[in-house]
Amino acid sequence: MRAPVAIVTGVGRRVGIGTAIARRLAADGVDLLIQSWPAHDAGQPWGADPGWPAPLFEELRAGGRSVVHVEADFADPDAPRRVVAAAVERFGGVDVLVANHARSSDQDLEQLTAAEIDLSFAVNTRATLLLVKEFAARHGGTHPGRVVMMTSGQHRGPMPGELPYIASKGALHQLTASLAAHLAPRGITVNTVNPGATDTGWADPAVHRAVLDVEPMGRWGTPEDAARLIGWLVGPDAGWVTGEVINSTGGGP
Repeated sequence: MRAPVAIVTGVGRRVGIGTAIARRLAADGVDLLIQSWPAHDAGQPWGADPGWPAPLFEELRAGGRSVVHVEADFADPDAPRRVVAAAVERFGGVDVLVANHARSSDQDLEQLTAAEIDLSFAVNTRATLLLVKEFAARHGGTHPGRVVMMTSGQHRGPMPGELPYIASKGALHQLTASLAAHLAPRGITVNTVNPGATDTGWADPAVHRAVLDVEPMGRWGTPEDAARLIGWLVGPDAGWVTGEVINSTGGGP
């Protein structure tokens, strides 16, 4: 029997949550299709991570895992189908989907544009829904089916400067229970994780200090914090957990 196979999207930076998830799943014996889209990071204040994720592939393959990389722009409505098809073609099936990708945008009410609203929903909401659709159609039952989506902290406190982002992420939050109910008869669980404020290099010093002021444990979250939870959710011990939005925030907002 083949090893479990996971699709992990949004593995574009070495300090990102996607990279930590890929490492955690590989350590648990999972083969991987990894998606990235460097052009998105290149347009953000933190910039792209040149040469990544090639070193990650070498690392995971040296540990005995099979790894495939696909660059895909989820603004393209056909990209989710192509990503899932690539995993099935390479591995013969797919068992886990971690939709970790996200389009980030900073627009408050006065800056808001129709173009950014549409693009945020296309990448964050539409693409995730279509990935789940394609995954569910292709899951062959060799291993239990697991879907993990990612939301943000919009349900725990105001984020007025990121309206397109939080609207599209809030939609995933609200979709969780319905997708879980629909896929439960097929043995596929669906959960969503809010990783809280995670130190992936995006915050300026003022934001970094502000987060520390409200974190009960006195630190930011790390990518590995989110990866540990997701590793458990997609593993054999979480088969009775579905339809949940789980906050992994160290007790903070």
